[in-house]
Amino acid sequence: MRRRWWSLAAAALLSMGALVVPASPAMAAPTFKVPFPCNQSWTGQTRTNHSPPYSIDFNRTDDLGDPVVASAPGTVDRVTDLGGTSYGKYVRIDHGGGYTTYYAHLNGFNVSVGQSVGYGKVIGWVGSTGGSTGPHLHYEQRLNGNDIQIRFNGALALYWGSKTYTSDNGCSGSTTGSGTVNTAGANLTVRSGPGTGYDAVGTVADGTRVTIYCQTTGTSVTGTYGTSNIWDRIGSGRYIADAYVHTGYDGFIPNVPRC
Repeated sequence: MRRRWWSLAAAALLSMGALVVPASPAMAAPTFKVPFPCNQSWTGQTRTNHSPPYSIDFNRTDDLGDPVVASAPGTVDRVTDLGGTSYGKYVRIDHGGGYTTYYAHLNGFNVSVGQSVGYGKVIGWVGSTGGSTGPHLHYEQRLNGNDIQIRFNGALALYWGSKTYTSDNGCSGSTTGSGTVNTAGANLTVRSGPGTGYDAVGTVADGTRVTIYCQTTGTSVTGTYGTSNIWDRIGSGRYIADAYVHTGYDGFIPNVPRC
């Protein structure tokens, strides 16, 4: 008799639409990474008077024009220029499940609406457009349109204050390049940074084959292969002028990351 009672009760609930069904679990957040190329270190600042409050402003020395990359795979759904107000030039990426990321105050765009992007894809360059008072990247993570606290590799960003973040974005796909130093006999000076104004930290002999871990821009130098502002990092804190290096390419080496 008890079994019959429970059967009737269940049928009544079904007929009234009152049966409680467990809610579907929320989709897991993507694994977001720091929005800069592999091994770069940037200072991220959070503050309570920021708008929106959970966004991060990223800076490093001489960062105007530095590449900004997608922090997770997704589809670009906004490439917008608001002129001299608000975000200025910004990109939004839809990562699915209601998650989006914003990259604001860009100097320029490298993607278009509808384009699929993955880790390490350059989407634009650091700028000072819109309501910015100096070059930096304004970065946000949102869920269903709402600003959320930012996480990188699942770890919560620092709130509130400044912290240095080192990127592992796209590292698994990073490659190195190589080249041969050609100075017509003299040793080539190795600098601590990408420019002739940086300290000399050694030399490389003419004819040496070097491994190039990344490339960046700096002081223009006229060398064996013309005039170029490209500098090659051949080790930690060790840069040489690409104008003296035969890489087989006139400009940046394809697939070698930007420093």
